[in-house]
Amino acid sequence: MSLTGVIQVILHQDNEGTILDGLQFPLLETEDELVLHGFTYANYLAELGATPKEAQDTIYASSNLNMAMLDASRKMLWFLTEQIGLSHDEAYSLMSVSVDFGVTQVANGNWGIHATLNKDVLGDVDVLGSFGE
Repeated sequence: MSLTGVIQVILHQDNEGTILDGLQFPLLETEDELVLHGFTYANYLAELGATPKEAQDTIYASSNLNMAMLDASRKMLWFLTEQIGLSHDEAYSLMSVSVDFGVTQVANGNWGIHATLNKDVLGDVDVLGSFGE
């Protein structure tokens, strides 16, 4: 599909004491949603080989959506427990009814799944406070 869009990138450098403190992966925020991405290998160049060619060859042979789904769900579970403050059981229950998972990519060998959470389910929690700045 062809489209034209406007993207606003906000770099949060001083995250201490914020909801981004300790975040080790990208978090996409839209006006209504939070999106985390999981991949078969989160950092395949570091995990799979000494050279980019070696890593790329390996990833084409071993990539699968099950591993990507596991990565996406673990990241969302971590975010809801560590950053939002839910218990493990609360986060897991919330994910089962409120998080939508979809295929992000299967094009470059490192297959991906995205986990989307509507911000409304978090109530009055100010997630990032940056949208629309």
